[in-house]
Amino acid sequence: MGDRETSWREPSEGFEFNDGKVVVTSEHQEAKLLACGLDNAVFGEFVDASFYIGIAIHAGINNGISAEGNVNMVQKLEQHRRVKLGEPLFCQGVIKKVTEVPRGVTIDTDVWFEDEDGNRVITASRRSLKPDPSRIVSRGTGERPAPVVEDLAVLEKFDDYRLTPSMVKNYAMEGNSIHYDMEAANKAGFRAPLIGGGMGVHYLLATLWKYCSPDEFDLDIYFRRPIFWDHVFGVYASAGQPWESICLGNESKVLTEARINRLVRN
Repeated sequence: MGDRETSWREPSEGFEFNDGKVVVTSEHQEAKLLACGLDNAVFGEFVDASFYIGIAIHAGINNGISAEGNVNMVQKLEQHRRVKLGEPLFCQGVIKKVTEVPRGVTIDTDVWFEDEDGNRVITASRRSLKPDPSRIVSRGTGERPAPVVEDLAVLEKFDDYRLTPSMVKNYAMEGNSIHYDMEAANKAGFRAPLIGGGMGVHYLLATLWKYCSPDEFDLDIYFRRPIFWDHVFGVYASAGQPWESICLGNESKVLTEARINRLVRN
């Protein structure tokens, strides 16, 4: 990576980037899902699209946009078709908007992945918060989207999970130390390291694949509350089919939730 400390660029509207060819191998997927406590067999020969959330973030890092201390707030994740393990895709991205908020700035980034024929296969756009350490006591992060799940009690519970620090450390990748280092998490205003948004989405998609096996989907994902490395939570979905929403919940609190805009099974 070289002397990255002196080469970071401030995120700016209109900045375009790419990260060339990216591949999710079967070995990588199996190892990372094992770290999450998930069964890789649920996805068969296909990629769990959650991986493209982290890959999109690292594409920005590789193009000089630091992710250190940043927190994912809103995620668009679309699977336009299934991706086979080992299939090469090509990453493209652009920063669409940078907005001043009381706690720092929010950054809207459009990222997508194309196949060798130039067809868009995955969309993994997001809004993230880049905190300003001098304003860490402020809690404002801008306009808050309306909740998808109003009452956890009306949803059906499907799966339960218990995180441990070792699980989160084994999953975490370099680039944002709030996900694996206590000091960095405390400095950012958190009581302990918290999982990255992409790690949480693995649990949503594992349940989605287990019960719905989608060929295509379109999710708007909202990271409502931090999920710390010692959290216990369940996966809940709207009663009946087709599902309209799915979320991670702890007691009566929604942690991460997704609106299911489209779900296609061929």
